Amino acid sequence: MTDILPIKRALISVSDKTGLIDHAKALSGLGAALISTGGTKKAIADAGLKVDDVSAITGFPEMMDGRVKTLHPKVHGGLLALRDNAEHTGAMKEHGIEAFDVLYVNLYPFEETVARGADFDTCIENIDIGGPAMIRAAAKNYGFIAVATDADDMAAILEEAKAHGGTTLALRKKLAAKAFSRTGAYDAAISSWYADQLGETTPTWRALGGKLKQSLRYGENPHQHAAFYTTAEQRFGVATAKQLQGKELSYNNLNDTDAAFELVAEFDPKETAAVAIIKHANPCGVAQGANLLEAYQRALECDSVSAFGGIVALNRRLDKAAAEAIADIFTEVVIAPEADEDAVAVFAKKKNLRLLVTGGLPDPAAPGLSIKTIAGGFLAQNRDNGRVTAADLKFVTKKQPTDAQVRDMIFAFKVAKHVKSNAIIYVKDAATVGIGAGQMSRVDSARVARLKAEDVAHAKGWADPKTIGSVCASDAFFPFPDGLLQAVQAGSTAVIQPGGSIRDDEVIKAADDAEIAMAFTGMRHFRH
Repeated sequence: MTDILPIKRALISVSDKTGLIDHAKALSGLGAALISTGGTKKAIADAGLKVDDVSAITGFPEMMDGRVKTLHPKVHGGLLALRDNAEHTGAMKEHGIEAFDVLYVNLYPFEETVARGADFDTCIENIDIGGPAMIRAAAKNYGFIAVATDADDMAAILEEAKAHGGTTLALRKKLAAKAFSRTGAYDAAISSWYADQLGETTPTWRALGGKLKQSLRYGENPHQHAAFYTTAEQRFGVATAKQLQGKELSYNNLNDTDAAFELVAEFDPKETAAVAIIKHANPCGVAQGANLLEAYQRALECDSVSAFGGIVALNRRLDKAAAEAIADIFTEVVIAPEADEDAVAVFAKKKNLRLLVTGGLPDPAAPGLSIKTIAGGFLAQNRDNGRVTAADLKFVTKKQPTDAQVRDMIFAFKVAKHVKSNAIIYVKDAATVGIGAGQMSRVDSARVARLKAEDVAHAKGWADPKTIGSVCASDAFFPFPDGLLQAVQAGSTAVIQPGGSIRDDEVIKAADDAEIAMAFTGMRHFRH
């Protein structure tokens, strides 16, 4: 095993041909012989470069619609042979096998094929077999061959070859590690897709894979390393976002921004403008409005103190009026499906504010996977895509809610889904007026939400907090009447909760005694 390995022979077979001709010309300029397959070979030859077809080496033509072309000893022997092993070099000589110094393979676009909604058979045909086999072979034999799985790898190989006359052992090791990660992520995408196709919610093996999108300065805290990886899932949000301005996003920014955008997507932009303001992955204000400006002002009113330094998510194209209002206080990130040019110009004066546009809203009802690591493994569950409509509600009290209260019930329960448990949300006229999140006791969450609403009223000089006449939502059932009585004390006149406690009768009686309306959803939304 030597450090500097000259490039005398390169095998190239790529699906994505971006930069292919430039790389082939550079390899040829170094004196490397080029061997290729199918469409890759044709593209290189059409550029006027000398290139041999792999079939001339194997003695077999491509067959079975290209499924079989590189699975041959003269290919894999050239990739796997240890050149400092006498037995290996003897076998190469005996069987006429020549070594490769570079392998450049990128894989069939399986992930992209799935993302565009192709049918089952088309997805199957886009599963690469020979490519991963060659990549893994070359990566295993890093001592004698450099493996490239994308254009950036080839650029690094060519840069070293020009500087040192060949590739260094350090680079070959680095590329080998990346190659195994690439084939691992590729197989993970295939296995996850196949499990979904079969309706398997708990496959025996669950593989995960992702591609580095951004190295982060640190994680939740400065002593933690962190990075942002994207998966094969095509879901509008931080993964699809284009950052139009502002400093680099942090780990906490990304986490909070994702939480904000997933929440605001609960509200159909065709029906209403909606804004969510998030701090530490919890909403401090959510509201609907006739337009984004009104929705933002109503959301901000819920807790303007916590909104300072928060994340603002919008469900419609950001306009100038909303941008000017948002710019009035310090905001870390603004995320929207799109943004007007004049809105972008408003934020341009706030150089540290990050503005993200995603191209669309995530579908709250779409299936997906949620992962949480624990010691020695991870927990996997389907995304909480449960939704409650007015038709799903069971009214359990003597007093029936008004139509306006039912609308606020649905609004409040959508918000509750995105608040850390235990969660209590007070809502009035499609705007949050008090939020209690993450308390160990549901009673305390109800109390915290009430006290925050009272603080706002005091600061604004209002005679009463807006919880008077509000709807209260609980993410899980009230185990005792005490939590509900806190809502009554706050001034709520209607309650929405999942129900299902062994003491439901006691809670219903407490609601009847207080002469308020209450509905059961039959669905809870714990968010730990």
